[in-house]
Amino acid sequence: MLKNLFRPRLRARIGDDLYAKAVAQARNVAFYTRLAVADRIDARFELYTLHVLLLVLRLRDENTAQGQETAQELFDVYVSALDHVLREEGVGDVAVGKKMRKLGEALYGRMTAYEPPLRAADADTLTEALARNVYGQDGGQDGAEHAAALAAYALTARANLAAQTFKAVQTTPAWPEV
Repeated sequence: MLKNLFRPRLRARIGDDLYAKAVAQARNVAFYTRLAVADRIDARFELYTLHVLLLVLRLRDENTAQGQETAQELFDVYVSALDHVLREEGVGDVAVGKKMRKLGEALYGRMTAYEPPLRAADADTLTEALARNVYGQDGGQDGAEHAAALAAYALTARANLAAQTFKAVQTTPAWPEV
């Protein structure tokens, strides 16, 4: 009985640690300098979501209960972090639910847009989705070029993570150079 009492806390720490690793990579200055991602909260949300999704996909690809649980813990920590950011920004308790619903819809939309091309290694479709979501419709030619580079990065990250053992992904995900 006591074992079950402490188990969720251990799993949450794994999710917290993986989330911190995804955020650290998404904050890599090269995304903002070399790939021209705008240093705004919405663009950071896009990079956080992409990196969390890359880890979630790798964890789920393990096809084990532990992989599924770890992926869910990471996702839960991410959603909790979004809630925390809203509260830090001063969003009131009444409005948090509405804002979280919109963020949840955006998160689901991004994951739905990114997962199939990541799984299929479809650079063109991923580039289109990243151009739309990260760089905006008015990204122009530079935005399209940067989106293609970001898509290539994401596909390389997917391959690097797939080549790692489950334990290695949990401790030191193999992120590529940006």
